[in-house]
Amino acid sequence: MTRIREATIDDAPAIAAIHVASWRTTYCGIVPDDFLAVLSAERRERMWRDTLTNPHSPSVVYVAEDAEGRVAGFAAGGPPSATDPADSSCAVYAGELYAIYLLREEQGRGTGSALVRAVARLLADRGMRSMLVWVLADNPARRFYEALGGIPAGEQPIEIGGRQLVEIAYGWPDTSRLIEPS
Repeated sequence: MTRIREATIDDAPAIAAIHVASWRTTYCGIVPDDFLAVLSAERRERMWRDTLTNPHSPSVVYVAEDAEGRVAGFAAGGPPSATDPADSSCAVYAGELYAIYLLREEQGRGTGSALVRAVARLLADRGMRSMLVWVLADNPARRFYEALGGIPAGEQPIEIGGRQLVEIAYGWPDTSRLIEPS
């Protein structure tokens, strides 16, 4: 049984390790190999420590613990990080799922869905009853968002490691069905 809880500063090393490991497995063949090779868990840990200790951060971070109490995944969200002014369809979303990453062995067990729902629930409690997530178009996990009821809401170019890629937005105009599935 997976337990979802709000992240603490003590979770920063595990979150960083999952972040880097997930990028390397998920984006292999999508993002340039040299970019993936230089990802640093130490730099990511500093970033996550800053996020988790910033009292003014509008972000929320949740972790998923496996049966042994080990952090096996995380998700972060908050107000929209940015919207493409040329794509007004994305401006209607009040909240954003910034990141969700799981250890490979935790995928397909409902942990990701539980993390998304936890973020959506907290955003709704803060008055953000719609949510958006940006996903690389070549990411096979896109189907995960579709299965949760996310609908295509826009796209934008992004450069990662010198390669031009495309991100697709999936949105939930009303997260109540996501939070309380039928």
